[in-house]
Amino acid sequence: MTRNLDITTATMTNTLQPPPEKIVSLNSQETFDSIDGTVGIPLVDDPKMTSRGVNVFYDGKQAIFDVDLDIGNNEVIAMIGPSGCGKSTFLRCLNRMNDTIPAAQVTGNITVDGRDINSPDFDPVLLRARVGMVFQKPNPFAKSIYENVAYGPRIHGLAANSAELDDIVISSLQKAGLYDEVKDRLDAPGTGLSGGQQQRLCIARTIAVNPEVILMDEPCSALDPIASARIEELIDELRENFAIVIVTHSMQQAARVSQRTAYFHLGKLVEVNDTSSLFTTPEHKLTENYITGRFG
Repeated sequence: MTRNLDITTATMTNTLQPPPEKIVSLNSQETFDSIDGTVGIPLVDDPKMTSRGVNVFYDGKQAIFDVDLDIGNNEVIAMIGPSGCGKSTFLRCLNRMNDTIPAAQVTGNITVDGRDINSPDFDPVLLRARVGMVFQKPNPFAKSIYENVAYGPRIHGLAANSAELDDIVISSLQKAGLYDEVKDRLDAPGTGLSGGQQQRLCIARTIAVNPEVILMDEPCSALDPIASARIEELIDELRENFAIVIVTHSMQQAARVSQRTAYFHLGKLVEVNDTSSLFTTPEHKLTENYITGRFG
């Protein structure tokens, strides 16, 4: 894996520099009003997914404001920002996970390969097969390692017989970098694996149904540094076959794994840029303040 170590080092150096001044409140109305549209490159040529004018409300209170963003093919795009800035809320819009929250309302247009994902004739179950999700905390089923991976292909009818299902399970575990560690105990409970192995099992379960996009909501936050490094290497490998959107609180991780980075603040998309550019020469003052540690 080729890591953007120069970007990471620059980010860490900037973060360690004593800030010349503190922003009194990052949640002030003045700060909110200063965000007038998104700077940088939120749109790309030939995107896998698009979002235009996306807003999210919870019980009438707006959480996301007019987001325009494209997800490129074979791209890792990282979403960063302070806690509560809306990055995970927006991520859940991309495969209609907000549908499971009765108080949530999503407006605007989101497409995958040009098709409106919120169209009444787009089955959300089929959407979630195409746009998979890996959650913050590993959540393997209370089933064997084999059955964790086989579950999706079986219910979607992707295997004509048990031999084909075996091939899908083995291939998915190999792509997730887990097969060699579990090949002799596929009947063992998935919940008996280590935290990092459980997360890779969940990734194998996600890719077993042949998704086109993988959404990752802080996939390394519950893992130790060694397990996190393995997941980061895996993300770089998976990019060859999938578009990947990752939410992370770690700017160093965003610098290592992504090609573009999106900065959210107070529910608005402030800046989207090439990762190297965003971390070294950000265009928006709020982005600069965030990556240099001036919020507080």
